[in-house]
Amino acid sequence: MRRRDVLATLGTALAAPRIAAAQNAPGRRTLRFVPQADLALLDPIHSVAFVTRNHALLVYDTLYGWDADLKARPQMAAGLPVVEEDGRRATITLRPGLKFHDGAPVLARDCVASIKRWATRDAFGQALWAQTDALTALDDTRIVFSLKKPFPLLADSMAKVGTHLCAIMPERHASLPSSQPVPEIIGSGPFRYVAAERVAGSRNVYERNPDYVPRQEAASYLSGGKVAHLDRVEWLTIPDAATASAALQRGEVDWWEQPAIDLVPQLKRARGLKIDILDPNGSIGFLRFNCLHAPFDNPALRRAILRGTNQVDAMTAAAGDDKTYWKTPYGFFAPGSVMASEVGLDAFRSPLDSAGMKRALAEAGYRDERVNLLAATDFPVINAMAEVCGDFLRRGGVNLDYVSTDWGTVTQRILKQDPPAQGGWNMMVSYTAGSAQVNPAANNLIRGHGRAAIFGWPSIPKLEELRNAWFEAPDEAAQARIGQEMQQVAFTEVPYVPLGQFFSPTALRADLEGMLKGVALFYGIKRA
Repeated sequence: MRRRDVLATLGTALAAPRIAAAQNAPGRRTLRFVPQADLALLDPIHSVAFVTRNHALLVYDTLYGWDADLKARPQMAAGLPVVEEDGRRATITLRPGLKFHDGAPVLARDCVASIKRWATRDAFGQALWAQTDALTALDDTRIVFSLKKPFPLLADSMAKVGTHLCAIMPERHASLPSSQPVPEIIGSGPFRYVAAERVAGSRNVYERNPDYVPRQEAASYLSGGKVAHLDRVEWLTIPDAATASAALQRGEVDWWEQPAIDLVPQLKRARGLKIDILDPNGSIGFLRFNCLHAPFDNPALRRAILRGTNQVDAMTAAAGDDKTYWKTPYGFFAPGSVMASEVGLDAFRSPLDSAGMKRALAEAGYRDERVNLLAATDFPVINAMAEVCGDFLRRGGVNLDYVSTDWGTVTQRILKQDPPAQGGWNMMVSYTAGSAQVNPAANNLIRGHGRAAIFGWPSIPKLEELRNAWFEAPDEAAQARIGQEMQQVAFTEVPYVPLGQFFSPTALRADLEGMLKGVALFYGIKRA
C-alpha cells in the first residue's frame, strides 16, 4: 500500500462521523497522540528531527538529564561525575537496576560505545571528545574519561535536550557508524518500542517497560523519576489539520502536539479540551543554507538574503497574529541567556524591500542561478514559515525551485552532501529548541567546522575560535563578550538566518494531568 493511501485511509477513519465514539475511545491507560510530523527516522543519532528525539525519549534513557532550570542531573548515572587528577579524570558510576528492553543489563561498555557514537554527530559531544584522551569501561558499572584538560561541562553535554540525544543503547548497536541507522530500537527507558505494530507514515506504538526502575526524586524535565502511568502510547500521524482537530474534539485522540495555529481559538472553545504552552523556552525558526555548494558557498549571498528576511512575517505565519505567541527581533542566541545581545539586530528591524534585496544579491555576485528550497508540506509550522521564505525569495529576485515534499523526505535529503543537481539541496526551513540556543556548546547551528558540522556544513573558522574561547571563559562577563563577538561574526558569515522565536500551543483532553513542560514527554502524564 502506498503511503498516501495509508494516510487517506487513516484520515477517513478518524473523520467519519458514523464511527461510534465508544468503539474508538482509548482505554484509560492508553494515550493516542498526534505528533508534530511523521516519524520517518527512528535512530536519534542518525536523525536531526525533533520528532525522532521525542520518540527516543520514550525508548532510551540518558546518563544525565536537564532539569527544568536546564541544570544537569543524574539519570542513569548514580551521581555527578567524580573528578580527580586536577580535573583530568572523571568517573561515572551507573545506578543499579538498569536493564535493556531485551532483558540484558546495561553495562559500562554499552555506555562507552553509545557516547562514542553520539560524539561523532553532536556539536557538544564533539567538543567533549576533542578534550578526551580515552574513554573506557573500568568494570561493568563504571566508565572513566581520561581528559586532556578539565571539562566542567561534561555532565551538561550528555544531559542536553536538543538533537542529537546522548541515548544509551546496546553496544552492538552503538558500535555501528553514526551514518548507518540501527537495525532495531532497543533502549532501557520507561517505554519499549513495538516495531511489529509500526505502519510507516501512519502509526507507531509504545508499551510500558515493566522492568524500568525510576529514580526516587520527582520528575523535572529530562531528569528525576520517570514514572510511566500509561500502559500504551499510540502515535498517529495525521497530516491534515482539520482531521486532527475533529479527532481530538471527538475523543478519538487525546493529545495533538502542535495544532495548526488558526485552529487554536476553536480548540480553546471546545468542551473537554485544554490548551497549554508545551515549551516555555520556545522554538526558533530558521532558514538554513547548504554552504558546501554554489551559490551559497558565498557568504555575501547569504548576507543579502538575511537582510531581506522579515522575521515578523515568518512568525505571524508560524504562530498567528497574537504576539504573545512569538518574539522578534531574534539573533543567534536565546533571549535572556548570557550569550544573547543586541549586536546586529537592526538588520531584522529594517529588512530590505524586494528592490533592495535584488540589488544586494546582484552586488554579491548572484547570476540568476536556479536554487531549491525544501518545504515540508505535512508539517504545518514549518510549511507556513517555508511559504513566507519562498515568497520573499521570489520577490527578491531568487530563481527558486520550491520543492514541496514531506518532512521525512526533507530529513533524509538534508543529510546528503551531494551537489543539488545530484539529489542534494540549497536551502531548507525548520526550527530548533530555544533551550538549545542558550550557549554555543548546545547550539549546533552556529558551528563553523565545515563537513564535520550538521547539515549545511558552513566553514567559519572564527566561529570555532570563539566557541573554543567560550569553553575557557572565566566568568559570565567573559562569556557575554564572546556572545557579542559570535553574533557579529554570524551576521557577517550567516551560517543560517534566524526567523524568530515562537511558542507553540499544545492541545489535549482536559482529563489528562501531570504533563511536564519542555518537550512531548509521556512519563508523569495520566488521566485524572
